[in-house]
Amino acid sequence: MAHSGCSSFDPSLFVKVFDFFSGCGGASQGFQNAGMEIVFALDKDMDAKRTFTKNFPNATFLSEDIRRVETKDTQLLVNQARPNPILFCGCAPCQPFTKQNTIRPQSDKDERIPLILELLRLIQGCNPDIVFLENVPGIQKVSVSMNPLNTFIDGLESAGYQIDYASVYLKKYGVPQSRQRFLLIASRHGRIKLPPQTHGPGTPNPEFSTVRDWIGRLPELSAGETHDEVPNHRSAGLSELNLKRIKATPEGGGNLDWPPHLRLQCHLNKVGYSDVYGRMSWDRPAPGLTTRCISYSNGRFGHPEQDRAISVREAASLQTFPKDFVFTGNLHSMARQIGNAVPVKLATIIGHQIVKHLNEIRKQV
Repeated sequence: MAHSGCSSFDPSLFVKVFDFFSGCGGASQGFQNAGMEIVFALDKDMDAKRTFTKNFPNATFLSEDIRRVETKDTQLLVNQARPNPILFCGCAPCQPFTKQNTIRPQSDKDERIPLILELLRLIQGCNPDIVFLENVPGIQKVSVSMNPLNTFIDGLESAGYQIDYASVYLKKYGVPQSRQRFLLIASRHGRIKLPPQTHGPGTPNPEFSTVRDWIGRLPELSAGETHDEVPNHRSAGLSELNLKRIKATPEGGGNLDWPPHLRLQCHLNKVGYSDVYGRMSWDRPAPGLTTRCISYSNGRFGHPEQDRAISVREAASLQTFPKDFVFTGNLHSMARQIGNAVPVKLATIIGHQIVKHLNEIRKQV
C-alpha cells in the first residue's frame, strides 16, 4: 500500500477537512454529517464567510484569494491536523464553465479558470490523503487551447494519487434537482471510486426525491413575506403584473400557459423560454438551482401552488441543507450562496464513501 509522501497518517482517526472555495459551507456540512471535522475554510466572499462561521464556529476561516495563500502556511495547518487523515475539498467558481456563460470564446482570459491549478499547487505541497473536486460538467471542455482540468488530473497522478471522476445527475444521489455536476475523488492510498447511485431504477430507492419531499411541509408564505419562526423562510416580493402571471400559471407550467396579454413581447412567436416564469412540479425533482433561485423571473423557481417564488429556506432545502443551517446577508446574497453551494446530501454520500475507503486501508495496514 503506497503511503509515500504522507506524514503520520492514521486511517483509524476521523477525517479533518480543508474546504477551499467553501462558500457558505454545503460541502462542509455534508462531510460533517459523515463524521468528519471541519478545521479550515477559504473563501473571499464576505457574506459566505459570515454564513460559514455562524454554522462552523470552530473552524479556521481565511478570507483570502487562493492565489495569495502561501503553501508553507497551509503545510503548517495540515501538520497540526495530523495524524488524522486530511481531505482537501475544492469547488472553484464555476461561472467560466457553465452553460449560462454566453462569452465562452473569451473564457481563456477569465482569471477564475486557473483557480483549480492554485488548488493543485497546495495539494502538491501538502499531500492531503484525499482530494474532492466538484464543478459543472463544462469544466471538462473549457476551450481547445486551455483545459485546466486535464492539467489538474495530470498533476494529481504525478503526485501519486489514484483518481475517479464523472459527470453525474444529482437526482441519482437523492438530491431533488435535475442538475448535472462534475465530481472527482482522489486518494494517495490506493484505488478509490465515486459512490454508486442511491436513487432511481435498480437502486434501493427506485423513485427520485421530489420537490414535495423537501419543501412540502414548510408553512405557507406570501410574496415578500418573512416567516416569524422558520429561519430564512423569506420570499422575494412580486410586482402586480408578475403576481397576475403566477396566478395564471398551473403547477409545473410556465409562460406558455398565460393569456397573450400577460406574455412578454420578446417571447411572442418564439420557441423556447418555457422555463422562464415557471412553477415547479410537486412530484418531480426541481430544476437546477442557480444563484437567482428565489427569483420568479429567472427560471422555473415559482412555488408549485403558492403565488410566489420559492423562499430562501425552500431553496436551501432543495439543496438539502438541514433546517437549522442559517444563512446571512440580503436576499440576493443568500440566493447566490445557496445556488453556488455543493448539495449537502451529495457531500454526505461522498463523505461516507471516503470513510469506507479509509476503513479498507486500515484493514490492510
